[in-house]
Amino acid sequence: MSLPHVARQFLYGTRADPANDRIAVHQLVELQKQVPSLYALLSVNAGALACTHYGLAPDWLTVWLPASLLALCLMRAVQWWRMRPGDTSEADALRRLRMTIGLTAVLAVAFVTWALALGSYGGPFEQGHAAIFVAITVVGCIFCLTHLPVAAFLATALVMGVFLTRCLSSGNTVFVAIALNTAFVTIVMVRILLGNFRTFIKLMEAQDRAERLAEENARLAHTDSLTGLPNRRYFFQRLDALIESSSGTGAPFVLAIFDLDRFKPINDTYGHTVGDRVLAETGRRLARFAGTEVTVTRLGGDEFGVLIRAPGSPEEAVAFADRICATLQEPIRLGDIQVVAGCSGGLALYPDAGRAADALFDRADYALYHSKEGPRGAATLFSQSHEDAIRAERAVETALRSADLAAEMQVHYQPILDTVTDEVVMVEGLARWISPTLGRVPPDRFIAAAERGGMIHALTILLFRKALADARRFPARIGLSFNLSSHDLASSETVIAVMAAVRESGLDPKRITLELTETALMRDFERAQESITALRLLGIKIALDDFGTGYSSLGYVHRLPLDKIKIDRSFMADIETDLGRSVVSTILDLCHNLGFEGVAEGVETPEQLAAMRRHGCRYVQGYLIGAPMPLPALLESLDARERAVVGRRSA
Repeated sequence: MSLPHVARQFLYGTRADPANDRIAVHQLVELQKQVPSLYALLSVNAGALACTHYGLAPDWLTVWLPASLLALCLMRAVQWWRMRPGDTSEADALRRLRMTIGLTAVLAVAFVTWALALGSYGGPFEQGHAAIFVAITVVGCIFCLTHLPVAAFLATALVMGVFLTRCLSSGNTVFVAIALNTAFVTIVMVRILLGNFRTFIKLMEAQDRAERLAEENARLAHTDSLTGLPNRRYFFQRLDALIESSSGTGAPFVLAIFDLDRFKPINDTYGHTVGDRVLAETGRRLARFAGTEVTVTRLGGDEFGVLIRAPGSPEEAVAFADRICATLQEPIRLGDIQVVAGCSGGLALYPDAGRAADALFDRADYALYHSKEGPRGAATLFSQSHEDAIRAERAVETALRSADLAAEMQVHYQPILDTVTDEVVMVEGLARWISPTLGRVPPDRFIAAAERGGMIHALTILLFRKALADARRFPARIGLSFNLSSHDLASSETVIAVMAAVRESGLDPKRITLELTETALMRDFERAQESITALRLLGIKIALDDFGTGYSSLGYVHRLPLDKIKIDRSFMADIETDLGRSVVSTILDLCHNLGFEGVAEGVETPEQLAAMRRHGCRYVQGYLIGAPMPLPALLESLDARERAVVGRRSA
């Protein structure tokens, strides 16, 4: 048995399995309630004994020595009264208990020696008073030192040892009887003390076990099981604590959100097991940045939250976040495969970006969105320009909610040209909104606002019905192409409403093409696949819009029942370069091999049109062919083009 183990056993009492050192703190807490009373008892009794012997014994025994002992008792009582045992460490509690045991021995010897010295003076009454003082001292020590048995036993042994020796050797029958009676009472009280102390130890051990279990449950409740990082609940608790501590001083801190750029394709390509390993490795890498000033958590999915206390300047905070992004950009080796998850981040600075938890989180999330919209792999700090953009978006959402959509929303149409026949064979319906309060609102802004506000489904059906009604005025050879958002495709109610609108319009479904973006497919691929299948069964054609701008198309396009692929307009600007020609040629070869029609968007110059003809792209769309226009202008344009074609043929 080690020396510390023996020491603890000596301190706690005679137990085979001493509890952890936390028991010492519990002992200290209980002793603080009793020890001042012990010193008060000793002081009062010693003062009374000194008074009854004053004039009978020398002054140094009745005045100076008891005064010194009483001063020591008063000093220790004050120390115990001012002690805060609940804030004491285990090591300090043990040190204090050892000091108490040592001082108990010193005071026990001092008081019993002094009492017996006084007992040599005066008559039988004064001597009896000294004997009573010793007995009361023993009883007081046993009661007041119940939670420190070693000290109680030591004081009892020292006092009773000296007292019994003196009484038994006096030859006085009365003193012998007093000594034996006191010894018997002491033995009984010691047995009671031991029983009470064992009960106290068991209670404290049970309490400690319950506390440790509660702490472990709390730790598990605040820990993400996959990565071992603190979880979302802990993140927001820590955020609330930071806001509370900084609210008075205005001390800045940073809330950062990080999101893996390519986690979903990794998860879908290699499976959830590999995805979990990627998240676990990401957690390990992020944990390296954690410290006293940095809290790293997993918020859920592939999103992680970081709180940075005392971040320095905004530039230093962004640089720190960029280092995190760079670390997560490094390849992850998983057996025979190697993946690169990548990472983008968004930061919000307290108090500049907000003083409430929700405001800070939303602004960091907004900054993250902008990081992902631009070149990924870096962090963006929420700024005043972002705040202005949020206010503008809120203004759009407010105006949209109060708008007369049926009256204010319009559909404009952009022609799609068949380069073989040089005829317009289809038009794409594009939403337009002129708000009475905001004026002309760009489609990307009000469509995004409708998605955020839960109005996109109603807006889609309204515009689609308008487009179907207009399409009935098109020449029979002209088809209608119309865009569905990611929210529309994921909603079975919207898909059913689209199919119902087609049936009610009386328009041949084969003249209708619905355009879907990669975002719409990636939102819920299985649901998207089901929706596309249902639409095609009705005869509606499906086009994949903006092809080539995402990272998932090649992995999914062969699994979808598509009819067309629309080549994104961004490739037209580079069509005269080797790279641009190679990319467009590759996409057109893919369309040919899979039996899809290819449609080139963004054709704005004769050179681009000629290049697409050379590459064998049959269908083109862009400002060279025609800008988006309202229905009357479209019909007039189609008539003019028809007359021109007839004129060329007759010539």
